[in-house]
Amino acid sequence: MRAGRRGGGRFRPIGRALGLLLLLASSAARSADPQPYKAKLADTRDSALNEALQSTSDLLNLRKSAPVGPFGLIGRAQNDLNRLKIVLESVGYYQGSVSITIDSLPLDDPRLGEELSNRSAKDDAQVEVSFNLGPLYHLGTVELTGDVPPKAANSLQLKTGAPAVAADVLAAAGRVRQTLADNGYAYAKVDPPRAKENSSEKVLNVSIHATPGKRYQLGELHLTGLKTINESHVRKRLLIHSGDEYNASAIEVARRDLLAVGVFTQVNVELAPKPDPDGRVPLTIQFRERKPHAVGLTGAYSSDLGASVGVNWLKREITGNADSLALSADVINLGGGTASNGIGYDLNGKYSLPDWKTRDQTLQVQLGALKQSLEAYDQKAVTTGVSVIRKLSSIWSVSAGVAAEREQIIQESPPDAIESAAVGCTSNIVAPRPGTSEPRCTYNYTLLSLPLSATYNTTGQTSPLADAIKGLRTTLMLTPTFSLGHPSAKFVVTQLTASTYFDLQKLGLAHDPGRSILALRALGGLAAGATQFSLPPDQRFYAGGSGTIRGYRYQSVGPLFPDGNPIGGTAINAGTIEYRQRIGAALGFATFVDAGNVSRNLNPLKGDLKVGVGAGVRYYTPLGPLRVDFAVPLQKRKGPNVSNPDDSFEVYIGLGQAF
Repeated sequence: MRAGRRGGGRFRPIGRALGLLLLLASSAARSADPQPYKAKLADTRDSALNEALQSTSDLLNLRKSAPVGPFGLIGRAQNDLNRLKIVLESVGYYQGSVSITIDSLPLDDPRLGEELSNRSAKDDAQVEVSFNLGPLYHLGTVELTGDVPPKAANSLQLKTGAPAVAADVLAAAGRVRQTLADNGYAYAKVDPPRAKENSSEKVLNVSIHATPGKRYQLGELHLTGLKTINESHVRKRLLIHSGDEYNASAIEVARRDLLAVGVFTQVNVELAPKPDPDGRVPLTIQFRERKPHAVGLTGAYSSDLGASVGVNWLKREITGNADSLALSADVINLGGGTASNGIGYDLNGKYSLPDWKTRDQTLQVQLGALKQSLEAYDQKAVTTGVSVIRKLSSIWSVSAGVAAEREQIIQESPPDAIESAAVGCTSNIVAPRPGTSEPRCTYNYTLLSLPLSATYNTTGQTSPLADAIKGLRTTLMLTPTFSLGHPSAKFVVTQLTASTYFDLQKLGLAHDPGRSILALRALGGLAAGATQFSLPPDQRFYAGGSGTIRGYRYQSVGPLFPDGNPIGGTAINAGTIEYRQRIGAALGFATFVDAGNVSRNLNPLKGDLKVGVGAGVRYYTPLGPLRVDFAVPLQKRKGPNVSNPDDSFEVYIGLGQAF
């Protein structure tokens, strides 16, 4: 018995120790498991403040992306106390406080760790964040010290009595610094603002000290990093020059202007640490050139035109003056779309010489070849042209040129015998298309034209693939043309396109800027000087397809032959209303209504109005949004004379928005 008691006494402490170790191990294992939780921030009744608090809170922003264990959750909440308090102070609530509870327990409650450790791994903890804003502080005295010129002093724009918002005070110091830098003070210094709290009066007294130094002119401009681009070409384009008064904003404008040429991936400007012996400020402009060659693949699909695939090749800096040669080859109408009758090709070459003769003026020389077989007509064409594009300002540009085209077009003969004879169809009849009995005619044309255009663009986007979210983009095109054929004709084609974009957040109809967009498009065109059939078929107007009225197959809207195939008209009207909404970082959707008509004579309001409606999804890539649209026509053509009625729907896939 005695031995047994000794044995029991000897092993009891070891058993307790093992039990304690097992308990600690169990607790550690549980604390290592992610603790699911839900977090809620109280409403401060200030939407801007609510947004700032939510964007700062790790409890909200890391809840799904960075799971933590029970004790990690407590640490995250404690960290949020300081982060959220700083946000309150930044908008003037210097006596504000933040309180956080987890399952109704404050963070310093000794029971909180055990409470969370004993929870099931699937049981959400409830995190609640509340705020006591306290009084809103206002600015008291605002003092700008130093020998500051009046213009810089006036840029401070801080007023006694305004809310003591930290961002406003920092912005004021930045304005002083920028104004000095824009007026010759290259080495001006502005110290960080100093603030002194007066808790009894609930004001913040602010003092900013500036040391302007001397005013300087620009010294020598050093260009580095140029390899294939001629330095003389870059200096010719530079907007700043030695001897100019130092102006930081003008230097930045010049930097962006060089970057916009398109041959540099990077342009940086460095200010010398001290003036040169002549008392001027040298600058070093550093360049990084783009690769001299680029190759790309393209592709698109629509149910009316089928698929297209292509390759493009670009050669930059041919002569060292930022000129380029672009070649592209596309195979089109693959897969048998509803508006096409066979595979074709589209070949193009374009040489561009920027700053030709003068700054902001580009010379372009183009050569192309096209073959396509559409429901409206079959076409083979060779085109060439020379144009000069002049940039008048950041929003205005104009162009003028001369173009020539040699083409052969096969289209059904006019239904009227007199019209058929007038256009020479009686002597150029070819076999009908397989499966049809309608006679067709071959037309050979030589077109000489003088294309003129003017563009107004306030969207801030120049690439057709870029996603515009604001502003207006409109282009007026005027093309006098002389057609040599049978019959010969002189005519002028006028076309006006316009699109505008409204950010619904700025109209108070959406929460986040740039994510909810109402886009509107309008198109109007007239061909004056020739009748419907004396116009070459490819110079007539057609509607239907992704460029005009989605839901109707390409070129199907407008005057028709008896069998329902398109004739084309001399006037067009079309318009679109489209709502675009982004979802998350890369997804979005769009809904739209397209409408328009094409008329035979010079009356843009004649003709049956056709309306198409649809919706689509967007996937936003660095190159532009990938677009998939589905559209249906609201009016379908029916009847015994229509051998190929409209489809019940159309699908469009491509890169970039519809407009």
